[in-house]
Amino acid sequence: MAFLYTLQQMIDRFSLLSGRILSLVSLLMMLTLSTVVVLRYGFNLGFIALQELVSYLHASVFMLATAYTLQQDGHVRVDIFYRHFSPRAKAWVNSLGGLVFLLPLCGYFVLSSWEFVLQAWAIKEGSADPGGLPAVFLLKTLIPMMAISLALQAVAEILRNALLLVTTTAEPEASA
Repeated sequence: MAFLYTLQQMIDRFSLLSGRILSLVSLLMMLTLSTVVVLRYGFNLGFIALQELVSYLHASVFMLATAYTLQQDGHVRVDIFYRHFSPRAKAWVNSLGGLVFLLPLCGYFVLSSWEFVLQAWAIKEGSADPGGLPAVFLLKTLIPMMAISLALQAVAEILRNALLLVTTTAEPEASA
């Protein structure tokens, strides 16, 4: 049990650190977008690479923050019944939902994107636009990275809820 608790805490710390780093990436995205706007409308200058960088940063935040969002319970939930459940009933719903829906979905994303990403890496796919970033292959890599990080956090959530179900001291809502 101690190992499972430690594993859950380690994954939570990883997701929390990722979320904090991505908040800085959000700030960088905002500054880059502001620079693009000032250059475009203030100086009549346009840089495709800067515009694409905003898209890359946005994609990074959107894709890689899914695990952090799950850890913080910030995902969309249709809770017509759920909100009235006891903590144990919520733990059952969360555990089964993670096992039956979330982990298979993450597996599907990894498997279905794998060839797509490998092909992009094989040719070091770059932007189709002149002056664009030569790193589309990195952008595509976010797909399996998102699925893997989300799957890891799903394991942490399943462990947290399973520990609640077998003990009376664990709290499924507590985050690291």
